[in-house]
Amino acid sequence: MLFNSLEYLIFLPVVFFLYWFATNKNLRIQNLLLLLSSYVFYGWWDWRFLSLIIFSSILDYCVGLKLDGTQVDVVRKRWLYVSLISNLGLLAIFKYFNFFAESFSTAMLGLGWKVDNLTLDIILPVGISFYTFQTLSYTLDIYRGKFNATKDWLVFFTYVSFFPQLVAGPIERASHLIPQIEKKRSFNEKWFNEGIFQIFIGLFRKIVIADNLAVYVDTVYGNPDIYGSSTVLIATIFYSFQIYFDFAGYSDIAIGTAKLFGFEFNPNFNFPYFSKSITEFWRRWHMSLSFWLRDYLYISLGGNRKGIKITYRNLMITMLLGGLWHGSSWNFVIWGGIHGVLLSIEKFTKSKWNFKVSPIIGVCYTYLVVLYSWIFFRAQSFSDAVAILKKLTFPNLETPFIGNINSFIVSLVMLLIGLSFDFFLFKKNQIVEDFGSMISTKKLVSLVVISIMLLTLFYSSSNNFIYFQF
Repeated sequence: MLFNSLEYLIFLPVVFFLYWFATNKNLRIQNLLLLLSSYVFYGWWDWRFLSLIIFSSILDYCVGLKLDGTQVDVVRKRWLYVSLISNLGLLAIFKYFNFFAESFSTAMLGLGWKVDNLTLDIILPVGISFYTFQTLSYTLDIYRGKFNATKDWLVFFTYVSFFPQLVAGPIERASHLIPQIEKKRSFNEKWFNEGIFQIFIGLFRKIVIADNLAVYVDTVYGNPDIYGSSTVLIATIFYSFQIYFDFAGYSDIAIGTAKLFGFEFNPNFNFPYFSKSITEFWRRWHMSLSFWLRDYLYISLGGNRKGIKITYRNLMITMLLGGLWHGSSWNFVIWGGIHGVLLSIEKFTKSKWNFKVSPIIGVCYTYLVVLYSWIFFRAQSFSDAVAILKKLTFPNLETPFIGNINSFIVSLVMLLIGLSFDFFLFKKNQIVEDFGSMISTKKLVSLVVISIMLLTLFYSSSNNFIYFQF
């Protein structure tokens, strides 16, 4: 089920009404409603996917209890390995098996050996990367002694499958979300207003801005060879904002929806394109994933505690695997590698000279680096990415603008609206929820319901959010 669909427009009010008016007197029934609603939400794509998320829930619930029930280090490690191997094994089979099989066949063909087709006819389950990382953080935190296992299976199953963040995050830690599921919740009008307004902003970012930008971007990137340098550059710039408004919009809807049900999620974006370095960019972009990679991968590898060379190695491994997490393609690995190299360079220059640059230069440098790296993220193949890079590196200045001028104008206007709002928030040091809390409930509900209906019926073609594929 998509946030920007008519089905969700019906689903959300129904669940909200039952949650606050039919089950609010019994916490356990309320949590059961959330769990069943989440399974309906997730199973809407393909009910067969439910078996995987239920399996992961059963596995890590049991592993958590086993980890909590013994202090014998050898036994604890064995149970941790059960969780790691099982979860990552499922992720590897469904998401990466065909990628590595094809890469192996290509490598063998280059050596003169023809290998029979090794790929499997399997479908990538929606959101498997997100809920896998979420359940792994639970067992890892218990193993590290940072969190105690919950003995209530309903609480844990609800934590894994809670529908606002199930498909594309934010990746919530058990230590933050489970205590909220365990305690009694009461309706909060301020949170309701903030949540409704943030949902509205998220839908606007997705449907009006990102989806309009997508029309131009998809046209150019669908066949980049026929377009000139200026058109490809515009499409690349548009994509950099398309993916931001698409994913930030999803996060807004997820965070806003959670507030409607009395839950507080951590923020996922913090004006990343105002970053003055790549290091700062990764503290502002997709923060739940960035911090997950830092806490559970980078630090586990040794972080910066084992010397500068090991630190660079750990950065590169973290970013390469972070790139691979996004998709089973060498393009994503290259994208992660670019960021890993630049993070290492920034760490090196800071340790050697610690010089400072003006904020404007820092923002421009960061945006240009991120912009060029997005080419590998968006291009349909490595050859397309190389061709686009050549066009931008050695531009043909005589090439006229090619493209749909109407699509360009609409995209540009929508983009300027979105950027103006973001710049206003950034300068005021405010967050989206602040506006929702300043509007009366009746006016807010009337405004948002009418706006969402119009947006859903007339603007949205039910395009998937970009991060669903990851």
